[in-house]
This record gives sequence, structure tokens and C-alpha cells, in this order.
Amino acid sequence: MVRPDSEPMTKPFLARLPILASALALAVLLAACNEAQQAAAPPDPAVTVAPAVRRTVVDRDEYVGRFVAVDSVDIRARVTGYLDQVHFTDGQMVKQGDLLFTIDRRPFQTALDQAKATLAQARANLAFAEADLARGAQLVRDKTITDQVFEQRTQAKAVAASAVAAQEAAVRQATLDLGFTELRAPIDGRIGDRRVSPGNLVSGNNILLATIVSLDPIRFEFTFDEAAYIRYERLAAGGKDMTSRNGSALVSLKLIDEQDFVHQGRMDFVDNVIDRSSGTIRGRAVFANPNHAFTPGMFGRIRVPGSPPYAALLVPDAAIGTEQARKYVLVVDADNTVRQKYVTLGELSGDLRVIKSGIDADDHVIVDGLMRARVGQKVRPQEQQRDGAVSAAPAAPAAGPQVKN
Repeated sequence: MVRPDSEPMTKPFLARLPILASALALAVLLAACNEAQQAAAPPDPAVTVAPAVRRTVVDRDEYVGRFVAVDSVDIRARVTGYLDQVHFTDGQMVKQGDLLFTIDRRPFQTALDQAKATLAQARANLAFAEADLARGAQLVRDKTITDQVFEQRTQAKAVAASAVAAQEAAVRQATLDLGFTELRAPIDGRIGDRRVSPGNLVSGNNILLATIVSLDPIRFEFTFDEAAYIRYERLAAGGKDMTSRNGSALVSLKLIDEQDFVHQGRMDFVDNVIDRSSGTIRGRAVFANPNHAFTPGMFGRIRVPGSPPYAALLVPDAAIGTEQARKYVLVVDADNTVRQKYVTLGELSGDLRVIKSGIDADDHVIVDGLMRARVGQKVRPQEQQRDGAVSAAPAAPAAGPQVKN
């Protein structure tokens, strides 16, 4: 049975059919566009690559050590007496021969005068004995005196001569003692503080008065282990002495507050025994110190040659990644695919790291965009020039206000 009001409802519905069909077609078209966009692959990520730098390098070993003075002298009195004067300021620089201390000279001057007087008396006795012996030589020929008397005069002359020699030695000793009352600097260097004040009795060679250390040049002592020593010796046996004892091996040094090894010196000594308790051997280098920047006892870090010169490849240190205990770099091959290569690292030279093995000279290492690169993924590499510029497509003109003529 058909309802009487069904015909009025059918006409409006039929009138809306074209509109519904158009909306449905538009929705289908939009869905197809979205699916096409989703199906399209994203563009390859852009990365910056740079070739490895070929350079001749030398491996260097670093050790911690401290400075020691080439010469260090304890100033002690050689005679006993009262300290009279101090002729220096604590901590000042002194030259060899500068007067440092004076001991009361009066007792030693008196002893010298007495020795000289005794020497004069001995010389007078010798002169009399010589004259008496000369007269005796004529008398014994004339048979005026006996041979026994002549021998007695000869013996008296010899005794007088011995007395003169003894007194001459006494005068020299008294002169030395008088000279020892003035204590002078035996070397150039910096003197410490005085340990005894004037007015105190100083006993010969028992009381330390002061200490002088030389500063220019200065030595740097350090120790290295037995394995390093064996490696150095084998290199030396092959004619490549890295720690030469004759002062030919160049070394560099930095202080604890410095970033770079800016001080240059030379090796001059390697000890002849390995310490049994520590298993290390002592090495020493010499550095010029004209400005007295280095002080004995100061710590520093020294870098010594650890290999002969060899050709190596260097890459920026920032391009090196870490995978647990292994180091690696990402390279881009001929079809712009990212590859991972494990490397063996050397020392750092500026911002470049020496690569001992793992890459080839023609490899292009990713230096920027490492977070966007994935192993096995294709990328869009851009070449980095040696001056740091990146070769890419010309940039579009910068946007800005247009000026019309």
C-alpha cells in the first residue's frame, strides 16, 4: 500500500542527487591526492662531505713530569766564625761571583799575619843555614873542620828549608781561610731565602746558609714504561732514534694552564737502568728559559716523538663516531649511499684526527649532517672545500624591499 504523501518527499531528494554526487567525487579526488602524496618518497637528506687530508705526521707520546735545575748548590761556610753580613735579598737573581755572606774576618786576618811572620823567621833561619854551609864547604876542604861538623851544617840547612816550606803552606792555608770568610755565588741563578741571620756562629760545612738553583737552561724529567722504552730502542736499532741521548730529538711541552704544546726543547738523557719498583725509566729534556717562566719543581706535560715520519690521512675530529669500544666514520660511496667504516685513530692535530687505518684516500667522509645520515641510505652530498666553504647550488637572492627607479 503506497502512502499518499510519498510523492512529495521523492522530488526534493532527486533534486539533491547531483550535489551529492559532486561532493562524493570531490572527496574521492582528495583522498586519491593524499594517498599519492603519502606514497611519494621524501627527498634524500643533504649532508656535507670532505675528502681525507693527506699529510706527513709523527706519532707522539705524552708524559707528565716536572722541571729540575741543571745546577743546584747549597751555600755552606767552609770556616767557623760569626756571620757578619748578608749581601743579597731573599729570592733575587745572582751572578757567579756575587758576594752573598761575610764572616767576621778579624781572627783569620790575625792568623794570616802570624803565619807570614813565622814564614819570615823561617826564611831568615834558612839564609843563615845556607851561609854557614857555604863557609863549611871551604873549611872542610882546608881540614879546618871535620866532616861531621860539615854534615851537621848540611842537615841544619835542610831543616831550615823544610821549615820554610811548612810556613809557606801555613800562609797559603791562612790566606784560603781568610778568603773563605767571603761566600760568593758559584753559579748564575736564583737564590732562596737566608737560613741564618747575622750574629750567629756558623760552623764550617754544617749549617745551610742558602740555596741557589740555575734557571736557564732548565731540565724536564719524566718517566716512561718499559714497553715504550723497548719500542724506542727497536726504532733506534733501525736507525730511527726517537729519544736520542745526544740532544737531537725535538720535543714539545705545555704547562698545566696551557692548551697547546708551545714550548720546544730537545732530549738529552735517558737513564741506564729501569726502576725495579715501578718498571719505568727516567728520561730528560732541556728547554731554554730566558724569561724564567719555568721553575724547578713545576709540573708539565711533555710530548716526545713515538714513531718515524709517515704519510697519514686526517679527517675532522667531529666526523668520528663511537660504537661501544670502536670508532667509525660515515662515508658516501659512488652511488651516494652511506657506508660505515671502522677506523683506528691516531693523535689530534688541531681539529683534524689522524686515521691510521680504516679509510682510503678517495673516501668522502661525512662531516656535517651525521644525525640525518643512516647506513645504507642515499643522501645528497655537498662537497666541503679546504677553506670550509660548501659547494652547492647557487643560493637564491635574499628577500628584501625592492627599490624602484
